[in-house]
Amino acid sequence: MLLLSWEFLRLFSAILTPFVVAAGLAYFLDPAVSRLAVLGVRRSVGTLLILSAAGIFVVLFILLLYPVIAAQASAFAINLPGYIQTAQKDFGYLILDLQRRLGPGAMSQKLRDLAANQAGTVVTFAGTAARNIIGSGFAVVNVLTLLIITPIVTFYFLRDWPAIIRHVDSWLPRPYEAVIRAQALEVDRILAAWIRGQAICCILLALVYAVGLTAIGLDLGLIVGLAAGILSFIPYVGTILGGVTAILLSLTQNPGWHGVLLVALVFGFGQALNDYVIQPRFLGDRVGLPAVWVIFSLFAGGAAFGFLGIMLAVPVTATLGVLARFWLRRYLQSPLYLDTPTTP
Repeated sequence: MLLLSWEFLRLFSAILTPFVVAAGLAYFLDPAVSRLAVLGVRRSVGTLLILSAAGIFVVLFILLLYPVIAAQASAFAINLPGYIQTAQKDFGYLILDLQRRLGPGAMSQKLRDLAANQAGTVVTFAGTAARNIIGSGFAVVNVLTLLIITPIVTFYFLRDWPAIIRHVDSWLPRPYEAVIRAQALEVDRILAAWIRGQAICCILLALVYAVGLTAIGLDLGLIVGLAAGILSFIPYVGTILGGVTAILLSLTQNPGWHGVLLVALVFGFGQALNDYVIQPRFLGDRVGLPAVWVIFSLFAGGAAFGFLGIMLAVPVTATLGVLARFWLRRYLQSPLYLDTPTTP
């Protein structure tokens, strides 16, 4: 069964993406539609209202931010060669400063040249990697297909969600119905807490970083802040990548430690706010997904199935975690663990 599922995902990963996205959106929006149904609104009407409100929000968000994001992205592409040269010079100055502090024989000229050249190589690699990721993503995920098919499939998923759950529930083997349903509810609890909570955390972090970096006058601060917040669904990765990128941009814009200190304050404040306020409020201890497993599953899913694997990584990991804990509890209560061996 696992081999068949693996082969199915491998063969149809390109066309499955809109349907997986639609299922994720339906799962995310189902509580809002269910609340409207409780208030007496028909399921189909409530689905149309929620999807329309979500669509209007996305369109307004794009219309408001697209000109600024497009301008900053264009400026980044134009100034990328200058950023590379500045990074090489700054790293060269840093090596010279370290040599003065450590002594004349601490570093050779070859090592200084290598460090300066590698700084530019890292920036070039980052830009190339970003272009490759975007290019390969859009090669696999047809944008028009997502824009046309996904809303339609989401509507039907969201409208028929209770019926889908009832049908799946009716297929459960009766002797194990209660056990399977209990594990499914545990998976649902973890996914609901992680997906909805993490979405709120990423949005709030994106706002904090974007506003903070723009307020300190950093070039490309809006796009760097939004990207750092969105990537924060991978624990600490968004903050680290965003912080490093913002520091490099700060050094190219205004050489010196003043800008670096301001950038560090913005990201330090955002991470502290996330650790002590945002995550305890919206995630708390409800998520049984350790950060290490989330990072591993996202990278493993992306390596195996690309964008589709990234979307399926957390649900699959949550399901495997619940099943592993269930079988561990069964083992700890079994005679195999509890009974003492008999001596001959």
